[in-house]
Amino acid sequence: MSKSLISRRPVIRRGATSGAPREPGAGENPLRQLGWKPFFQQQLSLEELGDCDPVRVMAVHRSQIEVAGERGEESVLVSGALFDDAQEKPTVGDWLLLNRDSRKPVRRLERSSLFRRMAPGAHAVQLIAANVDNVLIVSSCNQDFNLSRVERYLALVRESGCRVCLVLTKADLSDDHETYREALRNHRDLPLVLVNALDAESIAPLRDWCGRGETLALLGSSGVGKSTLLNSLAGVELAATSAIREDDSKGRHTTRHRALYPISGGGLLLDSPGMRELGLANAEQGLADAFADISELAQRCRFADCAHESEPGCAVRKAMGTGKLDERRLRNWHKLGREMARNNRTLAESRADDRALGQFYRSVQSDARARKQGRSD
Repeated sequence: MSKSLISRRPVIRRGATSGAPREPGAGENPLRQLGWKPFFQQQLSLEELGDCDPVRVMAVHRSQIEVAGERGEESVLVSGALFDDAQEKPTVGDWLLLNRDSRKPVRRLERSSLFRRMAPGAHAVQLIAANVDNVLIVSSCNQDFNLSRVERYLALVRESGCRVCLVLTKADLSDDHETYREALRNHRDLPLVLVNALDAESIAPLRDWCGRGETLALLGSSGVGKSTLLNSLAGVELAATSAIREDDSKGRHTTRHRALYPISGGGLLLDSPGMRELGLANAEQGLADAFADISELAQRCRFADCAHESEPGCAVRKAMGTGKLDERRLRNWHKLGREMARNNRTLAESRADDRALGQFYRSVQSDARARKQGRSD
């Protein structure tokens, strides 16, 4: 494992030795501290129970992944069939079964949740994290606050089925908190916490979201204070921080890769690079849930296939005309819907191309074998 990860991540131990100081939770099963739940236990066969060790993926690098389990932390080389499929290969938060003797991955367990996005500039989906329980969508009380971006993150989280809390950082630098609350009025069903990420008392309400054995993810763009909040929740410096630019309140990327950090209180924190480009794909239910008001209004439209643009009897356009629905919100709903439809088509075409290429390769190999057999005859 890289020295940087070892120095920053609290060590997962089997248990305390006699007479040694005990850390919180040191006497309990290390797997439970890592988020092991009956959902994963029930997936193991009797043979696997005897031959394999469950481990959780803590970080993913180009040539190896870092995992943690009852034996502590170890590195696993990225090789074999398990890593060939971009959609199925392990990502941060996954649970793997390692052969107890060879320490090679046997299989990946079914996920309880999965975050993924359309990779920028590519015709493929990029996995972000798996088996997350709770999510903090982090924005800030400054010029970088972007309601459309919050809605984009919310669609992603709603699709996963995780619990979600909205967090506005840098609250100490703004006196106009009500403006931000009003901007989020369409999401009053969600918890909203305004914090100064450097103030322990300010972030106290967020500690319930990273209880023992629970995995908490922080999602937000660069410069909103995710790394500072991560460090404050952990009680130690896990992630580097940097100052934001004064002219536009934006920051540089301080997190270089996604990593999972167990903390002394028993929870696990996921930090990920700021993602301004978060392309949506295959998230129809998440989009509908994130824009539940529009989904409800659409059921009252005269036509079932109403596009909410110029059709007569459109309840959505009527609500916008009376001020009950914000025009910006409708525009963003249209934008995300078109983007997702485009990405879904791209992925479908890419899969079709992959199948066609595979068939071509198999045909060439079959012809080669036939010619070889003909020459031998």
